[in-house]
Amino acid sequence: MQRAFELAKKGVGSVNPNPLVGAVIVRNDKIIGEGYHEFYGGPHAEVNAFRSATENVEGACMYVTLEPCSHFGKTPPCAEAIVKNKIAKVVIGMLDPNPLVAGKGVKLLEDNGIEVEYGYMCEELSDMNRVFLKFIQNKKPYVVLKTAMTLDGKIASHTGDSRWVSNTDSRKRVHELRNELSAIMIGVDTVIVDDPILTTRLEDKEGRNPVRIVVDSKARIPLNSKILNSCDQAKTILAVTEEVKAEKLKEIEDLGNVVLKVKSSNGRVDLQNLMLKLGEKGIDGVLLEGGATLNFSALQAGVVDEVMSFIAPKFIGGANGKTPVGGQGIEKMRDAIELENIEMNQLGNDLMLTGKIIKK
Repeated sequence: MQRAFELAKKGVGSVNPNPLVGAVIVRNDKIIGEGYHEFYGGPHAEVNAFRSATENVEGACMYVTLEPCSHFGKTPPCAEAIVKNKIAKVVIGMLDPNPLVAGKGVKLLEDNGIEVEYGYMCEELSDMNRVFLKFIQNKKPYVVLKTAMTLDGKIASHTGDSRWVSNTDSRKRVHELRNELSAIMIGVDTVIVDDPILTTRLEDKEGRNPVRIVVDSKARIPLNSKILNSCDQAKTILAVTEEVKAEKLKEIEDLGNVVLKVKSSNGRVDLQNLMLKLGEKGIDGVLLEGGATLNFSALQAGVVDEVMSFIAPKFIGGANGKTPVGGQGIEKMRDAIELENIEMNQLGNDLMLTGKIIKK
């Protein structure tokens, strides 16, 4: 199963909103075929494993990270392909919670006399497919809040200078995240101050540019901003409240962008409603890059699932220096938003802390 797991990870950034899946065919402890789901709409892992087989697979054992599908989607059912190729035994990492599959794949295999085992490396596989699992079960995107700050908790100096807080290795990891997740989201103040383009730049391969989402309750975004004038590179969605006047929205749409009207909460975009609407558009994962006000609003609204914080070994001080999370703030320490499943990694001299939000 470990080999299938490693193969599955090769599909990162290419298969959304499908899951990452790997498959290995074994006979007499020898791998005779292997494959993974390489891109959305393409052949699934099981089919690629059959295509790569170096000998007849009849009577062999297949290891696959996720329950084989039993329904027609963009490709034919993998469970039927397994039956057709006369595999004798299938070892499945984890069952698929997709209602279209959910045990039906196992039943089809067993009904055709194939021995089935499942429940291997479930924790690792669940973490690898955490974006897919949330999306398929809740129809909402998995949200990763990314921050970069100095050791004294600043994202910029008191003058507003922020280039660069983190080092080259950390910024490289951020671009990998942009490639992995379907969308990236920022607030309009970040557009006004920094005028970012939010595309993906990878060193060793061509990356996928995420859908760019700007939360802009009152449509204050400048019409000459890069993010509105680069639809040839990536799609931009402007999330506004229902009260915004149609005239400016038409100008934004005329530039090739999408305007998404969202329910209002205290005069601002209702982030829970926004997540529902993004899910309806097939966006399964969001990288939240702030700024500080939007970060707090997202945490307060309970839409954040995971936090990834890059911490640079620097001090810049300043009572007015900006911090990763702004807004009104939480009044009592006992009500603080907490993380669990903490992991620490070092990227050059920077520390990278990741953790899952504890849902209360």
